Amino acid sequence: MKRSITSGFLSIVSIKFLLISLDFLSSPLLTRFLGKGYGDYAVLMSIFAIYMIFVSSGVGDGVRKYVAEERDRDHWDEHVVGFYLRLAILLAAVGCFGLALAVQTGFVTARLGTSYRTYFYLLSLLVFTSQFREYTRRTLMGFGLERYSEPLLFLDKILFIIVGVGLASLGHGVPGVLIGHMVGAVTTSVVGIALINRTVSLRTALTRLPPKDFPRRELFTFNALSIVLILCLTSLYELDVMMLGVLGTTQETAYYKISLTIAEFLWIVPLALQNVLLHSTSNIWSNHDRERIDSIAARVTRYTLLFTLLLAIGIGSLAPVALPIVYPAEYIASYVPILLLLPGCVGFALARPILAIGQGKGDLHILIASTGAAAVGNIVLNGLLIPRYGMYGAAVATSLSYGFMFVFHVWSAREIGFDPVTGARIPQVVFAGGLAAIPIGLLARVLGDSVLSLAVVPPVGAAVFLAAALLVGALDVDEIIVVLEAAPDPIGALGSTLRAELDLADTDREADGETTMADGDDGVSPQTTPSADNRRETETSSAGTGGQSQTAVQATDEFSGSESGSDGGSGAERTMLTNRNWNQLGDATTTIHSQALSDSRTDASAAEEGQRLEEREREREQEQERERNAAPADGSASDADVHERLETLETGIERQNDRLESQRRTIEQLIDELRRGR
Repeated sequence: MKRSITSGFLSIVSIKFLLISLDFLSSPLLTRFLGKGYGDYAVLMSIFAIYMIFVSSGVGDGVRKYVAEERDRDHWDEHVVGFYLRLAILLAAVGCFGLALAVQTGFVTARLGTSYRTYFYLLSLLVFTSQFREYTRRTLMGFGLERYSEPLLFLDKILFIIVGVGLASLGHGVPGVLIGHMVGAVTTSVVGIALINRTVSLRTALTRLPPKDFPRRELFTFNALSIVLILCLTSLYELDVMMLGVLGTTQETAYYKISLTIAEFLWIVPLALQNVLLHSTSNIWSNHDRERIDSIAARVTRYTLLFTLLLAIGIGSLAPVALPIVYPAEYIASYVPILLLLPGCVGFALARPILAIGQGKGDLHILIASTGAAAVGNIVLNGLLIPRYGMYGAAVATSLSYGFMFVFHVWSAREIGFDPVTGARIPQVVFAGGLAAIPIGLLARVLGDSVLSLAVVPPVGAAVFLAAALLVGALDVDEIIVVLEAAPDPIGALGSTLRAELDLADTDREADGETTMADGDDGVSPQTTPSADNRRETETSSAGTGGQSQTAVQATDEFSGSESGSDGGSGAERTMLTNRNWNQLGDATTTIHSQALSDSRTDASAAEEGQRLEEREREREQEQERERNAAPADGSASDADVHERLETLETGIERQNDRLESQRRTIEQLIDELRRGR
């Protein structure tokens, strides 16, 4: 099962953007249709979120982690899917019965009021339907099918708006909204089960018990620890609402809930990364590839900080304009809590991907300790500040707790065995945010409280922030092009065009003298100045060039073989070997050039590019000739000299292969553009 973190992330983040947009559509409508009942709905959904941790969280995280590991066992996927399906049914039944029992015994009405009696009966049914919605989604993610799992969320949200918000508009209040949630959950569960059944037979998975050596204890332990971890995590952004509902007023709770909804818009990318990284890094951990984990963690931390800082600046500047337009006029009171929450939300955003990478390894004890410490601090701070300062105290307490999450999880990451900070360019990113915040804030103030601000500030602010990030080195041009290339057309086509122009510019610079000659005591050897950061790895090659590329790879392999056997051969023999490999490389590159030129013979632009390639080929032949002439006549070169020369030649081959692949892509791009122009 081939997995791509980038494709999984793009599938998730695109749906997240749509979901956030739908939330901005539905929440203002609910505030109007429910009136004061919106505060009750906010408290109810916070209780439901925490309750579902015990029912669903361990099942969802467990099935996507262990399905993704692809262990070398017979019917591993089938056994994991069946194990967690049986567990999901059991926990859903217990959870449903527990809520109904709480209503029957009078526990709910005694503490929340008689109006909550009907709410909790409906909530007990929602437990069952939501369990299977999450199980099917997480199972699809474990199989690497985010292209199916995430659209199910979108379908769920659409059905909720149509049914739930529709019933609320007809005067059915909170019960109507809960029915909308159930309709969405049931529909997506049915579709999800059908999709899973195409990969694994659910009937067989449910009825066929795994063998005795199946690691049940490991799965149960992960399930239990995941529940504790997610409980601590969820308490950070749900407990403050519950405490404010009990210690404050209903109206304050409604204002604060809206401020959370807007501030948590910063989490759109971190949530997508958190969802995809757990199962994507699980297999990397099982292969003990620590270097790749460190690289992923550093890049994810940098990209997350870049995006969340941009959104934080934008929300802080535009919230006073957007609130009166989107929500009733009195909800402008949510603005100050938004400002207080934003710094902490940035910290929590950084902690989320780090947490997911740690979960992928399966060492949850340290993660629980870090998250639990922040959760305890959240409870204490909210208990101290809400009675005195109301929703402002809740915002300060929650923001501080969110900030602690980042600090604690950097420590936990290093304890687990990876470093998310080194190489993340955090000072440069923060500096870029500071530079961009000034003009963005001034622009928003100049345009004032008008719809024009909402139309002008976001694109201009994004451009200013991007320029600042490039200026201070927080972001590279090549990274932007890679993102554009991965996007659908027409954005992907723009990225390909920019890539072609960048490759042509690099080729021109190299032709003007980037390749230099390094003089030594024994002769002259070619020496290049490649930059590893500027090389792009190519995952695929065309069928027509596959054999020629293999020849070049074989040449590189022979270099390595000659190096390992240097103790047994003479300097002259090794020199002959390097010359032979230069010939192999020349044959391979000449064939690639000839094939590329034959494909573009009828196109004027491709012919021009072919002429440039021929010039580069002649230069390569001259370098090869100089190398042969510079070989010692008596074949008595020292081992150190030959070893250095072999390393230089290997570097040259790698660089040449990169150039050939870049030039081939450029020719294909030119041909494609010419054909479309016709």
